[in-house]
Amino acid sequence: MAEAQKTYITPESKAALERELKALIDNRPVIAAEINERREEGDLKENAGYDAARDQQAQEESRIREIEEMLKNSTTERTALKEGEAQVGSVVHVYYNGDEDDKETFLIGTRATASDNPDLETYSELSPLGAAVLGATEGETREYTAPNGASVSVTLVSAEPYDSAKAAALRAKRLEESK
Repeated sequence: MAEAQKTYITPESKAALERELKALIDNRPVIAAEINERREEGDLKENAGYDAARDQQAQEESRIREIEEMLKNSTTERTALKEGEAQVGSVVHVYYNGDEDDKETFLIGTRATASDNPDLETYSELSPLGAAVLGATEGETREYTAPNGASVSVTLVSAEPYDSAKAAALRAKRLEESK
């Protein structure tokens, strides 16, 4: 059986997921102690504290499995990303409906892919816009149907692999300029 293709995530996203996973795993003994403490209070049928602790444990264990699955099925490797072609993990610059003044820049990927750059929107490759530009090359125009039913044309101006160091430098420059 062929190995499933891995989803690109930014190094920052990977690090954030790893930190969250560690915190959840480190919290297991705390939740277990809370459950034991509440269990000692008596009747479990009418013990809201026990129920709440068990619910929290279930939620945290579910999130642990979710994060482990995301990390297992993702990569920060950008070797397959090509300059000039819109792919998952690419920062793309587009304009809409032939209007070169109606521009947008975004990262193609899932929310797990999202960068820590609050100025950079992330669109899923499964969204109408993301699916339309996926695989497009610079200068190529594609059509898609927006959620409101309107037909929209989108032209790819440029595409480049997401570069976290470049994004951090740009954020620092903007912060300095805003002072």
